[in-house]
Amino acid sequence: MIANNTNKVVLITGGAKRVGAAICRQLHSQGASLMIHYRSSTNEARALQAELNLQRANSVAIIQADLLDIINLPHLVGQTIHHFGRLDVLINNASTYYPSEIGHIDETKWQDLMGSNLKAPLFLSQAAAPELRKNHGCIVNITDMHVERPKKGYIVYSVAKAGLVTLTKSLAHELGPEVRVNAVAPGPVQWPEDNPQFDEVYRQRVINQTLLKRVGEPEDIAKAVGFLIYDAPFVTGHVLAVDGGRSLNL
Repeated sequence: MIANNTNKVVLITGGAKRVGAAICRQLHSQGASLMIHYRSSTNEARALQAELNLQRANSVAIIQADLLDIINLPHLVGQTIHHFGRLDVLINNASTYYPSEIGHIDETKWQDLMGSNLKAPLFLSQAAAPELRKNHGCIVNITDMHVERPKKGYIVYSVAKAGLVTLTKSLAHELGPEVRVNAVAPGPVQWPEDNPQFDEVYRQRVINQTLLKRVGEPEDIAKAVGFLIYDAPFVTGHVLAVDGGRSLNL
């Protein structure tokens, strides 16, 4: 398969639902073929695969893996290349997100939050680097607007996402000029599920702090990812905030 500006092959982690699924739909609409990774969202992954393959046959495959199992990350890259013949884009989207307050941080939380948000993106990028270099591809990491102003009670998550920003810039140094590496830093886009902290009072306060006075949509993040892949050939090592201006008003 020869990739032009539209029919790129993309490996995305955590792509079965929420923002990840929006990214998949956006890139698929732009002509990409997708290898969608998931951990436990089997039903959602299969449904998304069926939906997109109905639009364009054999354009989407899915793969299950625990990203904390570092030794198997090269398998995700290898299976993508085996299935589609190449790899052009890696999107490190999968993320674990929950509080880690002082006095309640243990090694399990550290390993889980650092593993999904920083360790896995590093080792997956390393595994993908030879193929991405060959194809002059790119990496897009999904970080967080709270990197500059950490969210209280989320120490380990904030540290991990801050590390992902530095990883983005470091990989841009290491993999250039063949591979571009950028990140998208979402703001208030989609509230976490089943978390009583994000009640209506909290949500309204967040909206009031956002310069555009509203929350974003998953599609806003997806469009930013698409821009960095398709329309930013002279951009690397950059973190694109998609937060409605909230990071300017905290």
